[in-house]
Amino acid sequence: MVSVARFLYMSEYKKLMAQDWKTIIPRVEQLLDKVEGLLTASAAAIENPSEPLDGHVAFRWRSQRLIPVKHPDLMELADLIGVDRQIEELDRNTRQFLQGLPANHALLWGDRGTGKSSLIKGILHRYAPEGLRLIEVNKEGLLHLQEIADLLWDRPEQYILFCDDLSFSEGEAEYRELKAMLEGGIAARPENVLIYATSNRRHLMPRQVGENQYPNTDEDELYPRETTEEKVSLSDRFGLRLAFYRFSQHTYLQIVSHYAQKRGLSLSTEELHRRALEWEASSSGRSGRVARQFVDDLAGQLGLESSVT
Repeated sequence: MVSVARFLYMSEYKKLMAQDWKTIIPRVEQLLDKVEGLLTASAAAIENPSEPLDGHVAFRWRSQRLIPVKHPDLMELADLIGVDRQIEELDRNTRQFLQGLPANHALLWGDRGTGKSSLIKGILHRYAPEGLRLIEVNKEGLLHLQEIADLLWDRPEQYILFCDDLSFSEGEAEYRELKAMLEGGIAARPENVLIYATSNRRHLMPRQVGENQYPNTDEDELYPRETTEEKVSLSDRFGLRLAFYRFSQHTYLQIVSHYAQKRGLSLSTEELHRRALEWEASSSGRSGRVARQFVDDLAGQLGLESSVT
């Protein structure tokens, strides 16, 4: 906002220099009125941060402010197959949270494409009518977790801060901020805020084989066990940790059949599964994501074929 005001000022200033001094004073007054209006609008936005929170269920933290997501990508929990236990655990934790009961921050970790992010979006879809809201916070946004918490402190809704695909290297400032927010910072956490994070890494940080060997062969490390403890301390602050593993062939084909039925594809089960296995063999492996991509591609092919005939 201040940069816009500066731009207006410089633009008007150049025009003023080309005019007679008798006309300058009124123009300066008009320019000052414009700048004052911009600064007043900016101050009002800061004083009334709750306005963008009304009427939306999902948000992003960008440029140090909350931006409503007008068309959130929500999931039906019924579309998630092969992760029944994980659904049950996260659903129970969320219900406790919504009812004002003790609940834990949650870390969903494991193989890619197995439904970690989709589960969190499915939880939002199920409980948005009961006041659940989701705020997506990227890695850089972790530096502003306390600012976000302050904005949400007196709100009536319950907020999940959604940190997707997290991983850290040693010494990153975002790592420290997340640890403090989870547990251990001087500022209290609002009772209407929880953190749900996803990661392909169990401990969110890379670990070396040598870290499991004591004594450590690295002569520069005086206390190797302390370094290892530091690396696992972040994931330990998530009270609920749910593991997601690569699917079996049976589960993969179940997911394929489910999405094919939703699409209304008229293929025999034998032919559908044959094609699905061929697709999986040339992809990154068996997962819900791969199954959905296969069905999308197949639906497109069949649609083209029917349009030609």
